Amino acid sequence: MRRGVSVAIDAGGRRIGVARCDSDRILALPVATVTTDRYGGHLDELLDIIAELDAVDIFVGLPAHLSGAEGASAQAARRFAKALRNRIGLPIRMVDERLTTVQAHAHLSEAGRSTRNRRSVIDQASAVVLLEHVLEAERRTGEIPGQLVK
Repeated sequence: MRRGVSVAIDAGGRRIGVARCDSDRILALPVATVTTDRYGGHLDELLDIIAELDAVDIFVGLPAHLSGAEGASAQAARRFAKALRNRIGLPIRMVDERLTTVQAHAHLSEAGRSTRNRRSVIDQASAVVLLEHVLEAERRTGEIPGQLVK
């Protein structure tokens, strides 16, 4: 298994959840919630976070429908990933994020977080679930999951 910090991003319309793993690729941890702005300041903030973490690669969630079809949210996630790719020299992969938010809500509920308190961390929690899926798939198959953004 390879080593190094990976970053997972759950990009939403208003907020972007960020998670990271340890360099041994065992644990996924929440990092930050970044508020989007129409001027692109969120990309600068994300680049700072990624640089500080000394990441080796980035995984961006692809919110496909349960049928596998891609809608407006998936297209927006692809545009976001390409914009990020144009500003950083790290590999970026799109990975299926279906049901990650549902799982994140369940984890937060089990941890005793109220619905009101979940709002501030749900995007980070979704990014953690996304990264856990990535790490597990990589352990199971020996392959890096996802579709490389070009």
